[in-house]
Amino acid sequence: MQKKHKKTLLDILKDEKSAGYSGGIYHKTQIELTYNSNHMEGSQLTHEQTRYIFETNTIGVENKAINVDDIMETANHFRCTDMVIDNADTKLTESFIKELHLILKNGTSDSRKEWFNVGEYKKMPNEVGGMNTALPEEVEIKMQKLLAEYNAKREKNLEDILEF
Repeated sequence: MQKKHKKTLLDILKDEKSAGYSGGIYHKTQIELTYNSNHMEGSQLTHEQTRYIFETNTIGVENKAINVDDIMETANHFRCTDMVIDNADTKLTESFIKELHLILKNGTSDSRKEWFNVGEYKKMPNEVGGMNTALPEEVEIKMQKLLAEYNAKREKNLEDILEF
């Protein structure tokens, strides 16, 4: 008698993604991750607008200007989340992270700024939420250290992922 495989969260995410299932954990994950991540970066889209873009690939706006970059990054973020789900069983690499950045910023005004360096490490110092980040010359070494520590863990739990 064959042992029954217990479905993991990743199995469910992949199944719901491939089926285009609405209302499940995949649907909720896409909307919540995108909305919250984009708001940390300053997006002005509402939760409802983010959900509407995911569900209909359109946006309805009345009497309010919407930044095109917010819309582009939202649509691109959905693609990035799909890539993370599709590649969850593979080793996390610098090139994969850079590919996610390239997809996320594709078609935005940042992608037209040479200094922004889309899909590569930054060339200019920056801050996020009023906090300083690694200097451009430190990023590659810090990223390699972060990935080495993360990839050294055989089994990653939620705390490991959140810490990363």
